[in-house]
Amino acid sequence: MKYLMAIDAGTGSVRAVIFDTKANQISMASREWTHLEEEGVPESMSFDFDKNWILVRECIKEAIKIAGIDKNDILALSATSMREGIVVYDKYGKELWGVANVDARASKEVRYLKENFKGIEEEFYLKSGQTFALSALPRILWLKKEAKDIYEKMAKISMIGDWVLARLCGVMCSEPSNGGTTGIFSLKDRDWLPDMAKKVGIKEDIFPPVLEPGEVLGHVSKEASKQCNLSQNTKVVMGGGDVQLGCAGLGVVNLGDVAILGGSFWQQVVNIPSDTIPPKDISVRVNPHVIKGQSQAEGITFFSGLVMRWFRDAFCDLEKIEAKEKNIDVYEILEQKARKVPVGSNGIIPIFSDSMKYGKWYHASPSFLNLSIDPLVCNKASMFRSLQENACIIAAINLEKIKKFTGVKIEEIVFAGGASKGELWCQILSDVTGCRIKIPKVTEATALGAAMSAGAGAGVYKDIKNAAKELVVWNKTYEPNLDNTKLYEKVKQKWQEAYKEQLKLVDKGITNSMWKAPGL
Repeated sequence: MKYLMAIDAGTGSVRAVIFDTKANQISMASREWTHLEEEGVPESMSFDFDKNWILVRECIKEAIKIAGIDKNDILALSATSMREGIVVYDKYGKELWGVANVDARASKEVRYLKENFKGIEEEFYLKSGQTFALSALPRILWLKKEAKDIYEKMAKISMIGDWVLARLCGVMCSEPSNGGTTGIFSLKDRDWLPDMAKKVGIKEDIFPPVLEPGEVLGHVSKEASKQCNLSQNTKVVMGGGDVQLGCAGLGVVNLGDVAILGGSFWQQVVNIPSDTIPPKDISVRVNPHVIKGQSQAEGITFFSGLVMRWFRDAFCDLEKIEAKEKNIDVYEILEQKARKVPVGSNGIIPIFSDSMKYGKWYHASPSFLNLSIDPLVCNKASMFRSLQENACIIAAINLEKIKKFTGVKIEEIVFAGGASKGELWCQILSDVTGCRIKIPKVTEATALGAAMSAGAGAGVYKDIKNAAKELVVWNKTYEPNLDNTKLYEKVKQKWQEAYKEQLKLVDKGITNSMWKAPGL
């Protein structure tokens, strides 16, 4: 038996997952890691590459030990990582500085770019699909201003997944799906755009060669072999961004395919040709996919899963006790109660995430509107259902924005992540969107996507696209109740009007925004 390894460097943890070549998960080892705010640098989130490399090594060794396999039977490995996180190096390839994905230290630099280079964000967005908020350009400008010694030594930049692979084989390259999130990258050409860097006054010679996901960088180095208990015969293969490889692990690999990833944040993604020009209104994000010739239009809903966790922990102690007694998940208890609540949740309007407005993105103050003092109308069940409905409504609005500029006809959606475990939530999503909802039978889609990439490099699969077609299995399908779809259309319109009014309160300084993009 032969095996493939995936290393998943996420925001909160790193994991090593071993699969056989039929996509059966053999073992998994994980370590939590933290990204700390630097002293005197508000909203920073540094990436400690020395400590984190130790955690990566521990995961790899533990996964092999748990699997009980011969390390020589691991044909290839690949890596996936949080997007936007970057590492910079000196001319010898030594790490100098790194940040995790939600590092927001460069708010002043974002404003500087907007104010001193009028129209440049819009110009760059049409080529890269990214705004300045979380891109690499403002962060590098911050280095130039606040950490001049690091900036002067900086010779190369890479993404965090690239850093993992470079540590394992000694070869530094990048790839489109994650490199594209720097905002210094061409959607159409799937390569760096150094002129962007030059235009705003930063180094233009810091970009590594670009490979496609599934291409081989080399083999495990002698040093990494000793550190990680890996064979030097194991191939090291280019991976990609976590969302994009996660989509591959869900079978979302063809033009026009649509997925909603229901985790702490919800992402709505639609596969489009790579030469598609992003919308002029900067309403959504566009990223290169891990499939050559494709990009992904992406909407994001903030905190959908985290809001549900907050509601559970703040209000549902009795349901937790009941769930423990019945040995089931507390969300299953809440869904059972929410099934009895009518469509529209008795008029309750949750105000949490806005639909995506990528060019100027901020949220209203978290709240529930239109509550009733009748406990039979307004209770935990109706409020819980309102949150489920609201997440689906915002996802539907984001998909409508994508349909508007792509012309893609959406009839079927792949739904995955923690939210897809809820049968009521799946049905609500189908009813709100009017689409068939397909649930894949996979628990580690992102890691599986990275394993597909490794397998493509090892010659086990022709490429990632064919691997997905061969390996992805479906679990459940939900069909929409079109009568409910009509009702939800009215709920959606009311929510949009209410949210506009709530944003006005933030603008007046009466309430506090749940989140604002850097630079606003």
